[in-house]
Amino acid sequence: QVQLVESGGGLVQPGGSLRLSCASSGIILSTAIVDWYRQAPGKEREFVARMTNGGITDYADSVKGRFTIYRDNAKKTVYLQMNSLKPEDTAVYSCNLQQSRRGYWGQGTQVTVSS
Repeated sequence: QVQLVESGGGLVQPGGSLRLSCASSGIILSTAIVDWYRQAPGKEREFVARMTNGGITDYADSVKGRFTIYRDNAKKTVYLQMNSLKPEDTAVYSCNLQQSRRGYWGQGTQVTVSS
């Protein structure tokens, strides 16, 4: 079965950096579309970043230039490098992998940006 486990979240000061990981199993990561979403309290879930199976990336305007999505197929892990973090980046971050017209979600990892 497919399993996705996010990690790397935590408390960081404004301007700091975090790298989130999404470890996968039961899926061929190299052929999957991988997304990161986030959801802050009282807000709907928001698209953050996408990488297609061809390596094409897309980012929300709010994170463009600060966040980078990439993958290591050998490690079966997707990453989200987050730099220049702002308080408004505070949210639960979740990965979503799509393959063969099926989508899979992880449990999410909390990112809190506060001084």
